[in-house]
Amino acid sequence: MWQHEYTAETAAEPSAVWAVLSDLDHWTDWDTSMEAVALEGPFEVGGRVSMTPTGQEPIVSVITRIEADRAYADRTEFGGAVLDFSHTLTALPAGGTRVVHRLEITGPEADRLGPELGPMITEDFPDAMAALLARAERTA
Repeated sequence: MWQHEYTAETAAEPSAVWAVLSDLDHWTDWDTSMEAVALEGPFEVGGRVSMTPTGQEPIVSVITRIEADRAYADRTEFGGAVLDFSHTLTALPAGGTRVVHRLEITGPEADRLGPELGPMITEDFPDAMAALLARAERTA
């Protein structure tokens, strides 16, 4: 298994962060690592999301968790590895939100692929998180 977490905080309330995060069809407005993101069907657990990372072929992820204002997660299977992405939102006592973006790579090829893929995938977590939170702050 390979895992990585990135945490950031914002003055925006969880509902404002959730509004941006759950609008999958507009992820490319803030996630510059993606050329295209499109929800295929309803926004629900088991729903499919087509994502085209910049300069790559499209991949399909399956939504594994939705808790309004609290959590979004999806899973992508890739070459014998399972990539579980999650965003967890926690309301801060003084107002605002802590957001944890996590990637966990498991599966039969995780030990081989994780150390290679993981850092490449997560290198943009700080930029993507900053853009997500900035957008949430603007729309709050």
